[in-house]
Amino acid sequence: MHQSELKHMREQMEKTVEHFKSETASLRTGRASPALVEGIVVEYYGQTMPLVQVASISSPSSQMLVIQPWDKNALEPIQKAILQSPLGIAPIVDKDIIRLTLPSLTEERRAGLIKLLDQKVEEARIAIRQEREDAMRKVQKMKEEGTLREDDFFKVKTEIQKIVDEFNNDKIKMLRDKKEKEIMTV
Repeated sequence: MHQSELKHMREQMEKTVEHFKSETASLRTGRASPALVEGIVVEYYGQTMPLVQVASISSPSSQMLVIQPWDKNALEPIQKAILQSPLGIAPIVDKDIIRLTLPSLTEERRAGLIKLLDQKVEEARIAIRQEREDAMRKVQKMKEEGTLREDDFFKVKTEIQKIVDEFNNDKIKMLRDKKEKEIMTV
């Protein structure tokens, strides 16, 4: 029974790591990446949808993104959505495409991105701690009900902490360090 709890906790933590990856993918590094704009929400024909669903996004160079809507009527809503996004980049409409030229990151902006990265790391760690607490409560309840022996309870607690440490120290920290290196690379 406790193995299923550990498996469930591990699955939830994997989801947290995946969410963390997608969150940090949108952080701007020194080069243009379609992930920077994929999640921008566009108001199109009365519906809101991610930019990736209304246009193709490519990166012809390290400093430029090209967005080509599948419908020409989407040009203006896409442009408006990009202007309202926190990117701080003015889109350039050229016939039926939109170009985004990314300026070089300043040292100050890089430091700001690292702070934002650290906030996202903390959010991920909080989510992992929450999963740990849920698992601990379930295991404690199993012990109280008598379905888990006392010595097994302590083994499971140790196993839970081992899994939490693995996610915090190995996976999240590794992803954070990799993203920091990308941001700081000039």
